[in-house]
Amino acid sequence: MKNIELYVPKLKDYWYEEKIQKDLLSMNYNAGYDVSYYGYHYDTGCIDFPKEKWKETYEKRKDKNKYFAYIKDLDLNEYVGYVNYHYNGNENRYECGILIENKYRGCGYSKLALKLLCQVAKENGIKELYDNFEKDRDKALQLFKSAGFKIVETQTWKKFDKMVEGVLIKIDL
Repeated sequence: MKNIELYVPKLKDYWYEEKIQKDLLSMNYNAGYDVSYYGYHYDTGCIDFPKEKWKETYEKRKDKNKYFAYIKDLDLNEYVGYVNYHYNGNENRYECGILIENKYRGCGYSKLALKLLCQVAKENGIKELYDNFEKDRDKALQLFKSAGFKIVETQTWKKFDKMVEGVLIKIDL
């Protein structure tokens, strides 16, 4: 089993988030959505995160409804990805996410990191976590199910100007 921890980064550590968000192979799952937030690249899924945006993002994350942490392999002494959750007021729920850097995918980090994220959320008084993604992302679905999430709804949304089927998943903490 991997020896990992969740590390809430200090402002000086945001270089890693900048690095991973501009990595084509790590971010390609994120491409093709009709979203409008700063720095998003429709064609690649990458997100610009220049140093001048770090402090603003850091300050927003101090909000009690946002949690963001790097996944750190303690044996390698390296970051391998990140996890997060935040409150979505439009949907009245906490939504989570996990991103493993491409070169570390398939190495056994995801399930443990997701379980650690759920533990932190529970300790912070959160009762449920949700996520959604395309139905055909089999590995993602297997991961979340193995961590205790269940499909609660099917959804459709637009990706690269085509309608795709997705799932909304949830775990009770």
